[in-house]
Amino acid sequence: REPPSWSPAGSMALAALLLSLLLLGRPGLGAPGQGAGTWSRFARLPYPQDQLFLHDTFPDGFLWGAGSAAYQTEGGWRQGGKGASVWDTFAHRPATPPGAAPPGPVGGDVASDSYNNLFRDVEGLRRLGVSHYRFSLSWARLLPNGTAPPNPAGLAHYGRLLARLREMGVEPVVTLYHWDLPQALQDTFGGWASPVLPQLFRDYAELCFRHFGGQVRYWLTMDNPYVVAWHGYGTGRLPPGVRGGPRLGYLAAHHLLQAHAKVWHLYNDHFRPAQRGKVSIALSSHWIKPQHMTEKNIKECQKSLDFVLGWFAKPIFIDGDYPESMRSNLSSLLPEFSEAEKKYIKGTADFFALSFGATLSFQLLDSHMKFQQLESISLRQLLYWINSEYNNPQIFIVENSWFVSGTTKRDDAKYIYYLKKFIMETLKAIRYDGVNVFGYTVWSLLDGFEWHRGYSIRRGLFYVDFQSHDKKLMPKSSVLFYEKVIEKNGFPPLPENQPTEGIFPCGFAWGIVDNYIQVDTTPAQFLDSSVYVWDVHQTKKLIKVDGVYASKRKRHCVDFAAIRLQISLLQEMHITHFHFSLKWSLILPLGNLSLINHTLVHYYQCFASELLRVNITPVVALWQPMIENQELPVSLAKYGAWENTETIEAFVEYARFCFTSLGDHVKFWITMNEPSVKNLTYTAGHNLLKAHAKVWHLYDKEFRRSQKGKISIALQADWVEPACPFSRNDQEVADRILEFDIGWLAEPIFGNGDYPEVMRAWLHRINSVDLYNFHLPYFSEDEKKLIQGSFDFFALSHYTTTLVGSEKEDAVKYDHYLEVQMINDITWLHSPSRVAVVPWGLRKLLKWVKSKYGDVPVYVMANGIDDDQNMVHDKLRVYYIQNYINEALKAYTLDNVNLQGYFVYSFNDKTAPKYGLYSYVANQYEPKPSLKHYREIIDNNGFPGSETPELLCPEEVASCPECHFFRTRKSLLAFISFIFVAFIVTIFFITYYSKRVERRYK
Repeated sequence: REPPSWSPAGSMALAALLLSLLLLGRPGLGAPGQGAGTWSRFARLPYPQDQLFLHDTFPDGFLWGAGSAAYQTEGGWRQGGKGASVWDTFAHRPATPPGAAPPGPVGGDVASDSYNNLFRDVEGLRRLGVSHYRFSLSWARLLPNGTAPPNPAGLAHYGRLLARLREMGVEPVVTLYHWDLPQALQDTFGGWASPVLPQLFRDYAELCFRHFGGQVRYWLTMDNPYVVAWHGYGTGRLPPGVRGGPRLGYLAAHHLLQAHAKVWHLYNDHFRPAQRGKVSIALSSHWIKPQHMTEKNIKECQKSLDFVLGWFAKPIFIDGDYPESMRSNLSSLLPEFSEAEKKYIKGTADFFALSFGATLSFQLLDSHMKFQQLESISLRQLLYWINSEYNNPQIFIVENSWFVSGTTKRDDAKYIYYLKKFIMETLKAIRYDGVNVFGYTVWSLLDGFEWHRGYSIRRGLFYVDFQSHDKKLMPKSSVLFYEKVIEKNGFPPLPENQPTEGIFPCGFAWGIVDNYIQVDTTPAQFLDSSVYVWDVHQTKKLIKVDGVYASKRKRHCVDFAAIRLQISLLQEMHITHFHFSLKWSLILPLGNLSLINHTLVHYYQCFASELLRVNITPVVALWQPMIENQELPVSLAKYGAWENTETIEAFVEYARFCFTSLGDHVKFWITMNEPSVKNLTYTAGHNLLKAHAKVWHLYDKEFRRSQKGKISIALQADWVEPACPFSRNDQEVADRILEFDIGWLAEPIFGNGDYPEVMRAWLHRINSVDLYNFHLPYFSEDEKKLIQGSFDFFALSHYTTTLVGSEKEDAVKYDHYLEVQMINDITWLHSPSRVAVVPWGLRKLLKWVKSKYGDVPVYVMANGIDDDQNMVHDKLRVYYIQNYINEALKAYTLDNVNLQGYFVYSFNDKTAPKYGLYSYVANQYEPKPSLKHYREIIDNNGFPGSETPELLCPEEVASCPECHFFRTRKSLLAFISFIFVAFIVTIFFITYYSKRVERRYK
């Protein structure tokens, strides 16, 4: 599931986005340096539309595959006549003290043992339904000494693999050289530092073309020459481990380019006519973004890509020579190509084979090659850059993915979400940017030896237990994800992802939230009884006349200027309800009735009455926890807060006072607003529930009949989704977190009067197994009866959705107590504070509430997102409000959730910085665009469409306390009215006949 489209007019929004992209331009005829426009183009794309998940499919005939490399997976390093490779030698260097046992498998000696399990791997491909399989040939297995004679066992092995792939209809994509140079060539000639190697590589390629070329349409000469040259012969970080410095690294690259060109020409001249295949080279790259969008920083980014990808791509795809930035910066370090060599190298690729992901990015890219800019993992922008820089080549992504921890078994959620991001970015590059990508390859098919990182990470779709004998392949959750992508050829639109049309019912509560209203009890000038004289001639000031006073008048609510301003701002929104919290610590500073802040109480009375006067219903919370003393009176906070049972009785006394003082104005009460379960002990939660229930019963018995209001508790309820939707373990974790986060306080009230059984069972388990001592108190039977059913509605605050998994992946985001791993879907929109924007989570939550607690009336009491004071980011809030309300509408119309109201968080930035619909700058409130958008939704009562039936609602007028006297005495008022009318009629007749008598006597 993904966030729905931009608006109910989703197709119009998509058309607008495509038009914007068209105006910004798609890459034309490419040329060196044109890629520099990539950064500014993507900085100007419409936000947040361009960052939304794209529900679409790939072009027909798109190639889907998986890959592997010989040394990473084959094993069998001494089997079948295989010779040693530089990786064999490198991995066997003594890394531990003499006599000490190695910590695990050694290099690729056995790895995934694919050499002995060829059909096992192919069955994995069948399961996925891929169109191609990329694998590499082991040079040292085919030519143990690097040169003739060939090894018959090696030829037979790869022959069997190709035959099996042909039987299954899977296209082989074959890499001739994936880093595992025969050790004999390194020992004899010095490896790629020698000018002899290009010819030897040509000879090896000719052997492969002759034996296998009839079954292979896609050849890759070599993989990632940057890593081979720079880290094999420059830094020595990778085999053969030669620390020759930059000069030797550039020389090795020179020979690698010559070798590639020789092989391409060999195929083009002697094998292409008969075999009709294509040849390229797998080039790897990172992505880089400027620290600041300046021309200088963009040039540095361009240079970074030149030094890594352009080093090999420009000679092959453009003009046979190195990038100008390398030539001008490296001087004599960089070897020279003759004019003949330039012509020979230029154009030696039939497509652009791209490798992008965890092998190079953030790992093997030297820091000085970033040129003080910021590395990133944007595949889409890299594809656009390649398209612009290298003349719109056909691009084949031959390696892409991320990684998970080596301890992660089969629920590889992190891997899935990176894969999802990369595939989606590829789709956007095709559909939005006009990039010609024709194939995608996940790396890798199965877990294996991950080069310099050994077995500390995993990148396979299939899990391999490296300690087991049979090395059985077990599908991970990513297999289920990827096979669905292949089956559907992308991410086709689904009905649940589309916006719905419709309206909410009559009387639906449209509201806004302010945690605490702005309280300013400064008296107006009209309450000053002193007399002043205006000195118009000299000082121009008012001069107080001593001893002279005017008569004092009674205080009025209009005297509070702060109230008038807030009410006028609220009226602009067209809301029907306004939700705010009282400050217990200020109303009763000592925690009891011995000291009452009557001025503040009068202010609240005035605020509520003024709301009613303009037909806005006040929704008032008695208590909302805040950082300082939990917003409790100091005397209560100091002595245990909610852990002290005396706080329960103090809360009941406080509630009675509020009902008495404000109940004529307030008909919609919240006992406790968003008590944070993250900061609550089990004892405190126990007492908090009893306090809520006692207050509810107090109102029900003593105030409801006369005040005719309703009351409940408001819980924070963010949705929790299993990170791997196919995993039973992750589903169990998600269910557990929902019970601990929501059910803890909801189940006793809305359920059976006691805590969720899941909580008790889990705490019993961890207390017995892990020696914790977490005690969840028990309610007596009377307390259960007191708490159960103490509600009039279900009020919830919802902001985001969290993904949870069972596999420990990131220690920083792992909760040992609940054994849960927090996961991030990097394809989701995020606010500046990294809060995920997941509209469909609200609908799922509302359905969950209904399934758990029945057809209870539900109010979404708070729903909002932060911004960064930038008007651009208020577009995110517009999107957020639009789509969360639309999902709420789906819950109401499609799921039959008894939804009665929706409140946006928050009123203004002064009281809730970065969350307001009003900004607050220089003592001025300014409406943000999201306010206007919310107002339009309110005015339409939802999202009416052309076929939405008209809903005629009776005019509603908010109640006022002054009207209560008259409503409850209708009979008396009717009698008085009758007497008054009779009196008027009598006077009329007396006057009329008196005048007639007067005229008669005259």
